[in-house]
This record gives sequence, C-alpha cells and structure tokens, in this order.
Amino acid sequence: MAGISLKRVLELTGVYKLYEKKLLSEIKGKGMPEHIAVILDGNRRWASERMLPMTEGHNHGAKTLEEFLRWCLELGIKIVTVYILSTENLGRSKEEIENIFRVMEEKLRGIISNPEIHKNRVRVKALGRLSLLPESLRALLSELEDATKGYADYYFNLAVAYGGRTEILDATKKIAEMVKEGRIEPSEIDEDLFMRNLYTAHLPKPEPDLIIRTSGEERLSGFLIWQSAYSELCFLDIYWPDFRKIDLLRAIRVYQRRSRRFGR
Repeated sequence: MAGISLKRVLELTGVYKLYEKKLLSEIKGKGMPEHIAVILDGNRRWASERMLPMTEGHNHGAKTLEEFLRWCLELGIKIVTVYILSTENLGRSKEEIENIFRVMEEKLRGIISNPEIHKNRVRVKALGRLSLLPESLRALLSELEDATKGYADYYFNLAVAYGGRTEILDATKKIAEMVKEGRIEPSEIDEDLFMRNLYTAHLPKPEPDLIIRTSGEERLSGFLIWQSAYSELCFLDIYWPDFRKIDLLRAIRVYQRRSRRFGR
C-alpha cells in the first residue's frame, strides 16, 4: 500500500467502520445535543499543507459540510448552525472571496433541489448582514429560505457575513426603534425580548448545546456570542476538510460526559 495515506489504509481495512460502530453504541440512548454549532476552520491551511490552490480547500470543505449535515440528520440532531463566513473574512483577497461565493452558490443550488432537505423537512436560513453579499447569492438564499420556510422538523443555519457583535448591535437597534415608536417601554426589555430580536429568533432552541471548532484554534471568534453562554465547547486539532463522522461522534461523546449545571 505504498503511497497511500494512513487515513486511507484505515478506511480500506474497515478500522474506521468498526470504530464508528463502537462510538455509536456508546452514545446511543444517552442525552443527545439538540443544537450543534460548528466553526468550519482550516480550509486554507489544509490546502496550503498539500501545496494545493486555496480554492481546493474551500471546495473540499464544502463537500465535508454536505456529509456533516447528512450525519446530523442520521443522528436526529434537530438544529445545526455553521459558521461559514464572518464580516471580517470579507476583507480577504478578492480572488478568495469570489471563490467562496462561487462555491456557496453552487452548493445552495444543490440544496434547493436536494430531496433529502424536503423529505426531512429541513428549514434553511441564513444568519448575518446579508446586504454585504452579492445580489446573486442573496437571491439564492432568499429562494432557499422561501422553499423551506414551512418546515420545522430540522433547522440548518448558515452564518454568512456574520459577526456576533454585529448581531447584538442589530438586535439593540431594533429594540431601540420599538421604544422610540412607543411600542414597548424600556422597563419591558429583558433577556427574552432580546433573544427574539437576534438572528436566531426563528429557532425553537437558539442556544447551541455543543459548539465544535476545527483546526486547533481555541476561541469562538465572535460566533453566537449571546447564545453560547452555556454551550459546551469542543476544539479539534484537525482541519475542516478532514473532519470525519467519527470526529462528530467523539465530540458528542465528550458532550455527554460533561456535567451541565448552567451555573446552578
């Protein structure tokens, strides 16, 4: 098997499948996270270490995301939120941003026609300042949201042109307008009202139970600042394109082994 990576050897010999089966048996019947959020990090470094064009990192990352959503549906994870593009990321080179937008448009078209999305009644929604995106991408996101807005079995959220501080500012502005127009009194402002004005207001459970970040970085980078107050965090030392189902299962196992007291 000269020239074949260790990962491929394990796949060919069935070791991964055996380990996957073992992990499934360990997490089965225990408290599963209802809402998993993921920071998809490491696409560029994955490509760089393989001396591939940066575009290949984003292409492979998009394929991994398709598989990830399928795994979550198989496991019955009701809500999935993924951090694809931050407002800060928009400052990257024109070539890279255009490639990210191209990959996104290609995958969004696939989602619109994907029978699994409609069979499982997955509501898809974009979170962020969408006005910063190209018109063609905004149109696709709007079409996808309209096509799935009646679904409520599962939720798939795409954080694009997203910033946690921006989200809080936008919610604050909406509430300030309500006060200015006399629709509410300042004394009526509470956590529940604030949550109802965040980008995640459509979700039955806006707060992620588990947040996963790949690439070895151990920070949230502004992701779901308000909603993540009591989320369990799992940082993985692998790049997003290399993320496997066993990595998801191990993260869920870590989540199940933690004692969640929510400050009590």
